[in-house]
Amino acid sequence: MHRPDVHSHLLDNPVRVTSDQPDLDFVTAKELAKEKARTLSGDPMLLSWYSGKTGEYHPTTECGSTDKPVWIIFAEARGGDLTIEVNDGEWIFIFLKLEKG
Repeated sequence: MHRPDVHSHLLDNPVRVTSDQPDLDFVTAKELAKEKARTLSGDPMLLSWYSGKTGEYHPTTECGSTDKPVWIIFAEARGGDLTIEVNDGEWIFIFLKLEKG
């Protein structure tokens, strides 16, 4: 499996989550990440995600020409301040910490 080097561009100190579930799909990985994010923030907002297995990411919007992945630029531009990494980069999610009001 080829994984581009996204780690050098991630926010400092990503929170790591591990699952022993084989063939972890997007929905399950997202729920694991969101569950963990809720323990660190009252009401986290998912801004972007990346699949280390397939290279897919969201959003796929263009953000200029740079070597930094667009899904990371997008999240940073919107205040993304919490990175959850599931199974050592199999899935990466960037959230904005929000408190319930």
